[in-house]
Amino acid sequence: QVQLVESGGGLVQAGGSLRVSCAASGRTSSSYAMGWFRQAPGKEREFVAGISWSGGRTIYADSVKGRFTISRDNAKNTVYLQINNLKPEDTAVYHCAADRTLGRTAPSYEYWGQGTQVTVSS
Repeated sequence: QVQLVESGGGLVQAGGSLRVSCAASGRTSSSYAMGWFRQAPGKEREFVAGISWSGGRTIYADSVKGRFTISRDNAKNTVYLQINNLKPEDTAVYHCAADRTLGRTAPSYEYWGQGTQVTVSS
């Protein structure tokens, strides 16, 4: 069992930066691949970025490449998502997820956090 808790969301002006975090707990949480997804009101949950358990492989949605950076610190059991040059369309609840394998789709992840709200003002 893996528990995930996101933090770091908030209200930011367009063009600004934000780093959201996901703290994982559970005996083997550092051996899981991690993903970030986001869900805006009235829209489906969307894949944003993923990272392998070692951190050696990262994947991104095309829409965020160059602005979003995923990283992890296994000593702290924490995964980060650095978001630069924020745009109003980035407004969403950001969720982290964990699974044994790295994937791009929500059904491929077994464990989920409750999410943290990111709001970008224009």
